[in-house]
Amino acid sequence: MLKNRTGFAALALAAMLLTSAVFSAEGDERILKVVAETKELIDGGEIQAAQDIFDELQADFPKIMRPDLDLFIKGELYFGKERYAKAARSYEKLLKDHPRSALCDATLDREFTIAKTYLAGRKKTVLGFIKLKGYAEGIRIMEKIADRVGLDTPMGTEASLAVARNYEDRELYNEAYLKWWEISLHWNEGPVGKEALLGMARTKLAAYNKPPEHKRHLYDASGLSTAKSCYSRFKLLYPVDARQIGVDKILEQIDEQLAYKQLRIGQYYQSTGHPKAANLYYHMVANDWPATQAAAAAKELLAAEPDTASDVQTPSEK
Repeated sequence: MLKNRTGFAALALAAMLLTSAVFSAEGDERILKVVAETKELIDGGEIQAAQDIFDELQADFPKIMRPDLDLFIKGELYFGKERYAKAARSYEKLLKDHPRSALCDATLDREFTIAKTYLAGRKKTVLGFIKLKGYAEGIRIMEKIADRVGLDTPMGTEASLAVARNYEDRELYNEAYLKWWEISLHWNEGPVGKEALLGMARTKLAAYNKPPEHKRHLYDASGLSTAKSCYSRFKLLYPVDARQIGVDKILEQIDEQLAYKQLRIGQYYQSTGHPKAANLYYHMVANDWPATQAAAAAKELLAAEPDTASDVQTPSEK
């Protein structure tokens, strides 16, 4: 029964294609209809039915087969069997060798699906027997999609967002920040621009906070300053959203961390016998971040040195 059904389907599809010139616009439309119907079979799990149709088409009607269609068919059959690495290679060859093919849109859709699957944690076989998470492969495919279609297209935007979110989910905050920044260059307003700006702020702060708390002051604080700048801009542009996520409290936290960083530098100078340098930092903390706990501590340390407790203005290192 299945053999008869697939045989009839192959004849119908072949007749559809042969009624027009294969390389004409009308021929492309007919091929796209064939592709849509066979994609439904594959998405519905009827891989063997799709395989039988393609086999009969190739055997009985070789004139309708062309290189881009052949590559797409191979990719579809691999895709249906969840052999995504081989499917991706066929799709990529189609896009590279036949950039004007009418099948490019359908191929990009499939590549996007494969990339999402890898980003979700699907493993990829390396060296024939080692199975590793396919995050890198998913990112590679998404980046190629964005390069091909452009970041100003819906698919290019979604591909770039998927990469940024994946980096952030895996706590690769520096990589995530760079991707959010890249997105912000193309989208500085609207929903995408808002998400990118918040992503930049969030990842810079998360990168600084990643080490244990007692060691954070040992690291470069420039990321904190960047996070503060991004959060401040977010508050200015999106005040309602800023209130909902508690940006004011986040900014207070960042100020506390910036102040504590400078306080610890001052304490280092004091412990190594350089009281004048230490006092410069204490004054800076007290003057630049007066509402912080670090400022209160700095004032106490200055009070212990009455000769240097005057309100000296120092260059800000915020």
